[in-house]
Amino acid sequence: MTTSTTGATPDLTQWWRDLLAQWSETASNAAGDVGNDAGHAGDMFTLWQQALPNWLALHEQAMKAIAPWWPGALIGAASAGAAAAPDRRFADDAWQNDPRFAVLAQAYATQAASLQQTLAAAPLDDRNKAQMGFLLRQVVDALSPANSLATNPEAMKLAIESGGASLMEGMKLYMADLAQGRVSMTDDRAFEVGRNVATTPGSVVFENELIQLIQYQPVAAKVYARPLLIVPPCINKYYILDLQPENSLVAHALSQGHNVFLVSWRNISTPQQHLGWDDYVEQGVITAINTARDIGNGGKGGADKINALGFCVGGTLLSCALAVLAARGDEPVASVTLLTTLLDFSDSGELGLLVDEASLASREASIGQGGLLRGRELAQVFASLRANDLVWPYVVNGYLKGKPPPAFDLLFWNGDDSNLPGPMYCWYLRNAYLENKLRVPGATTQCGQPLDFGRITIPAFIYASREDHIVPWQGAYASTQLLGGDCTFVLGASGHIAGVINPPAKGKRSHWVGKLQSDAQQWLDAAQSIPGSWWPAWMDWLAGHGGAMVTAPKRLGNRKHSAIEPAPGRYVKEKAS
Repeated sequence: MTTSTTGATPDLTQWWRDLLAQWSETASNAAGDVGNDAGHAGDMFTLWQQALPNWLALHEQAMKAIAPWWPGALIGAASAGAAAAPDRRFADDAWQNDPRFAVLAQAYATQAASLQQTLAAAPLDDRNKAQMGFLLRQVVDALSPANSLATNPEAMKLAIESGGASLMEGMKLYMADLAQGRVSMTDDRAFEVGRNVATTPGSVVFENELIQLIQYQPVAAKVYARPLLIVPPCINKYYILDLQPENSLVAHALSQGHNVFLVSWRNISTPQQHLGWDDYVEQGVITAINTARDIGNGGKGGADKINALGFCVGGTLLSCALAVLAARGDEPVASVTLLTTLLDFSDSGELGLLVDEASLASREASIGQGGLLRGRELAQVFASLRANDLVWPYVVNGYLKGKPPPAFDLLFWNGDDSNLPGPMYCWYLRNAYLENKLRVPGATTQCGQPLDFGRITIPAFIYASREDHIVPWQGAYASTQLLGGDCTFVLGASGHIAGVINPPAKGKRSHWVGKLQSDAQQWLDAAQSIPGSWWPAWMDWLAGHGGAMVTAPKRLGNRKHSAIEPAPGRYVKEKAS
C-alpha cells in the first residue's frame, strides 16, 4: 500500500484504490505464475491489464464528480425515482433513500448492461465470447460503487456513526489478510479439524505416501455386507462430507447401515511433487478399493465386493480406476456413485474456458515434470468464478465496514487449501479440460491400460446439481452415455456444494428424477420434480447393491490392516504452505 497514515488523516479513497489495484495485480499475476491455475489464456489477461487503468480512471472520475454532493443539498426528489437496480449489493435502504447513491447505482447497472450487450454483439465465436464475458465480469464486479468507501453510503454512514472506528477496524482486518495472502471469509479460530469439524469416530486403517484410508465406527448393530468407499476430491480436504454431525454425508450413510471407508488425500509437499495421475489412480483409488474390500466387515475373507462413491474430481479418478481394473479383468466394485463429476469435458463450464494451449504448455514446462501447484492459487481461481459471492462481500464488510467475518464451517473448509503435484495437475488439465481425451476409448493409457469407460458395466448412480458452475449438470449427464452399465440420473437443486450437502432432516430444496434420454434437456423436460433432499433416493438405490445384512464389526481394520491412529488422521490436518 502506498498511502501513509503517519502523522496525517489517511486518504481512504486512495487507500481503496490501492487495494483494488493490488487485488487486480494479484489476480493477473496468479494467471501468469500459476499456469493460470486452470490455464487462463495469456492474451485475455493482457487485455485485462490494458483495460484496468482506464476503468480505474473512470471510477476515479465518477468519485470526483459526485464528491461535491456529499456536503451539499440532496438532489431533487424526482431523481429518487431512478433508484434501485435489482442487485443485492444495493439493497440497503441507504442506496434507495438517498438520490445521489440511487443514481450512482443505476448508472453502474446501466453501464454494466451496456458492456454486456456490446460483448454479445461482438463478432466473436462462442468460446472467445464466453472467455471475454468472464474477463468483463471480473472487471465490472471489481469496480462496483459498493466496493469503494467514497461511493458506499452504508460504509460512510457507519464510519460517521462510529467516529471512524469502523475504518480503523477495517484497516486492521485488511492488514491481517494482507499478511496471510487472502481475503478472510470466516473466523478460522472458531474451527479445528477433529474437534468440531470432521468429528465422526473412526480410525485410519491404512496409509501410504498419498492417502490415508479411514474406516468409520458403525453405528448400527447390522450393516450391509458390502462396505461403502468414498473418494472425495483431492483439490480440497475430504471433510466437506463430514463437516458437522447434522450435515455429514458420512454420518448419514453410517446411520443407514453402511460400513463406511473414506480416502483422505495427502496435502502434497515437496517429497510428493513428482506424483502423476497414474499414481492417484493406482496408489490412491485402486489401493483404497483393494484395502476396503480386504477388510470388509472384519471377517477373514473380507468382502466379495464393495460399493464406491466419487465426488467431483474424486469421481473422475474413481471412474478411471474402475476402467483400469475392468481392463485387467477385475471387478471388485458392485456399484458406483458419481456426484457432480465430469467424464466428458465437452461442457466443462467456466473452468474449461480458462484453459488454453499456450498457458498449459507454460505450466507443463515449469511443474509438469515435478513441482507443486499451490492450493492458494487454485482457490483464487475458484473464488474468481463467483467474485460477488466469495470476494467482494468480505472485502466490503471487512475493510470498509470493519466487521470481521462470522464463523461458518463451510467457508472454513473452503479456505483450507490443498496443494497438488505438478505432473498430476498438468496431465489432468491436458487430457481432460483441454483435449477431452478421457471420453474417447483408448485415447489415454492409464496404469498401463487403454482407458474405456464403456468397460464399466456395473450399475451407476449419477448425481448433478442444477446450478453448478464448476460441473455443469449437462456435462455430468453426459456420463450416462459413456458408462457401460445401467445408469440412474438424479438432478438436485442449488450448486456444486450446497446441492450435494443436503441432509433430509432440513427439508430443503428439491430434486428431479426420470428415465434416461439421449439428450440432457429432453431428460429434464420429462423429469419429475420431488421436494426435499436426494439422499433418500440414493440410499434406496444403494441398499439394493449392499448385499445381505451382517453383524457390524466391533473392531476397525483387520489383522493385516490394524488401526494406525484415530480419525480424522494426520493427512487432513496438514496445512498447505
